[in-house]
Amino acid sequence: MSAAVADHFRRHIAAARAQGEEQLAPEPEESTIAAIIDAAFWASLRREEGLSPKISLAFVPPEEVDQPIVFERPLPLTTNFLIKLAPAVERPEIHLGVWCQNGELHVWGATRAVPSFCFVLEVVEPGLLVIKHRRIDGFGKFANVAVLKGEQVKVIDENGTSLPDCPELLTKLLAFTSPSGWEGGESVNVLVQLAASMRAHGHGGLLLVIPAGTEKWRESIVHPILYSVVPPFTGLTDLMSQDEEQQTERLWQAAMRRAVDTVAGLTAVDGATVISDRYELLAFGAKIRRASGSPQVDDIIITEPIVGNHAEMVHPGQTGGTRHFSAAQFVFDCRDAIALVASVDGRFTIFAWSPCENMVHAHRVDTLLL
Repeated sequence: MSAAVADHFRRHIAAARAQGEEQLAPEPEESTIAAIIDAAFWASLRREEGLSPKISLAFVPPEEVDQPIVFERPLPLTTNFLIKLAPAVERPEIHLGVWCQNGELHVWGATRAVPSFCFVLEVVEPGLLVIKHRRIDGFGKFANVAVLKGEQVKVIDENGTSLPDCPELLTKLLAFTSPSGWEGGESVNVLVQLAASMRAHGHGGLLLVIPAGTEKWRESIVHPILYSVVPPFTGLTDLMSQDEEQQTERLWQAAMRRAVDTVAGLTAVDGATVISDRYELLAFGAKIRRASGSPQVDDIIITEPIVGNHAEMVHPGQTGGTRHFSAAQFVFDCRDAIALVASVDGRFTIFAWSPCENMVHAHRVDTLLL
């Protein structure tokens, strides 16, 4: 697995350099990756004052980050030191800096800023580790490379979005790990941020994304809609309409985070939240029903964008509870829409219509959102 991860960083950093990008992170060697994983894994199984550690380790020298907190004496990368330091860096967007000195890995301090494609290893919970990197535009969620849970290893399949009938919005959500995620197009992926925020609030939720200007989706909703929004809330739409230069400013990014969390927070209400593909908020708490004259969905295809995964045909009830079944039925009835479903247990599924298979396709994307 370390070899596959090392190859990922080598290819992506080389591609970024070829496009003229600067201030890129150093490439981690296979032995370095293995050593950081080993230290973090054993630390994840320990408890300090009854609490399991949450740690983020970034492989980068202190001179390549802005305003680092540098220890007078670097500390060995050991389980004991990681456990002691964990409470100081358990909040989001702060990392322990790791670098090689005199042939050994040391923790040199802490940082909030890391360069593009910096190798980051996050301890999520005991035995659950995520390898990720900062995306080239530097805003929003990091791109995941691999997920390790105990002895199970899931390496993200960068070609997982190559389905010929993959909807555009779904492609945007899944492709942000690959180079295509940063070659032109929108610099900020709103669906990725919405999905991550939905998963983070922990209540579970259902978000329906429908084509702007259409009314067909209302045939699959129970009326009256208790929380219909008139006129539509356009906070996200307005922010995304600003030019890319503004989108690199901190005030704009802070406003985007607040708008994303506002919309994603509504998905915690029982029922579905409905937005257009222009990110206009139309309703929340909406109850899904089978459209008049439409048959019940019986079978769907399910896949996960990890190396070695194979498509399976299952009953929609096998993907989760009522939310999942309702989402599958909605997409079956409204085939130009997609549905994003967050489970309380952290699973995340995107439902979209597959013209090639002529059925609903469920994409399990938990590994992209950890």
